[in-house]
Amino acid sequence: MSEIVTFLIGGLVLFLFAITQLSEVLKGVFTDGAKSIIKRYTSNIFSAIFIGAILTVLLDSSSAVIILVIVFINARTLTFRQAIGLIMGANIGTTFSSQIIALSVGKYSIVPLLIGFAMMIFLKSDRWKSYGRVLLYFGMLFFGLFIIEQSVLPLKESEIFAQWISRVEDDALHGALIGGLITLIIQSSSGTVGMAIVLGKQQMLSAAGGIAIMLGAELGTCSDTLLATINGSRQALKAGLFHVFFNLMTIMVGLLLFTPFVDLIERISASEDIGSMIANAHMLFNILGVLIFLPFVHWTEMALNALLPDRKNGEAQGK
Repeated sequence: MSEIVTFLIGGLVLFLFAITQLSEVLKGVFTDGAKSIIKRYTSNIFSAIFIGAILTVLLDSSSAVIILVIVFINARTLTFRQAIGLIMGANIGTTFSSQIIALSVGKYSIVPLLIGFAMMIFLKSDRWKSYGRVLLYFGMLFFGLFIIEQSVLPLKESEIFAQWISRVEDDALHGALIGGLITLIIQSSSGTVGMAIVLGKQQMLSAAGGIAIMLGAELGTCSDTLLATINGSRQALKAGLFHVFFNLMTIMVGLLLFTPFVDLIERISASEDIGSMIANAHMLFNILGVLIFLPFVHWTEMALNALLPDRKNGEAQGK
């Protein structure tokens, strides 16, 4: 059992380290261009959603994008109104990593690891060295997932693990709470959903259990967003609260319609692989969440503006 825990923690640490470093490297590569694009194309809610999704795919972290948005708000580069679409788009963009995880690319992680390392060592251009670091961290991310996948295999024989999983599968709310707690601890919804996908691929977690954990991860990821708003402007605080409210509302709808949603995922998934079903559920849930919430965006914005009016020190009103 100690070996399982050691390799599981080791794989998870490697995975989370790779995500963190990847986000930092990509922010360095894309920040100037991203700032220009964000300022130019976020006046319309639909273009803002699109930009938010694309930036999240590039940075491989919805939290990184939303925190970047809050930084831009505090710098008065963005307004609360512009941030709304970016936050919703980030929720869609983060599902891209779930699809990658579901492809079981861990066994090929040596390729980006070697290429990235070679680029960092042998190339002289700082820009190409940065691209090499991107490949290296992608390889580390996939290798971390591979370690997690291999470490959990012995748990198939554990009665304690089987009993715990059965509780998650029998009670969607319990599963969501577990997903939220894990995300709060490791500060990564991608890590939580990734572990659920890995367990699903090993036939150790049902689609229903994985989807419940995924729903909880959606709420747990809001914690670092709220932390980023501390000592920030009212506009930044409203953006953080919008993220929490948006995720909370969509999760409540997901729990209310949990059984039909799971049935839908099982019907439309081309593969019987449970990991792929969880990844598909992650993507469909976030896309549907944005579409369902769109008609209420204006009212939510008005409510938050009334609850937290901008200070009379020149903060933008977002109009």
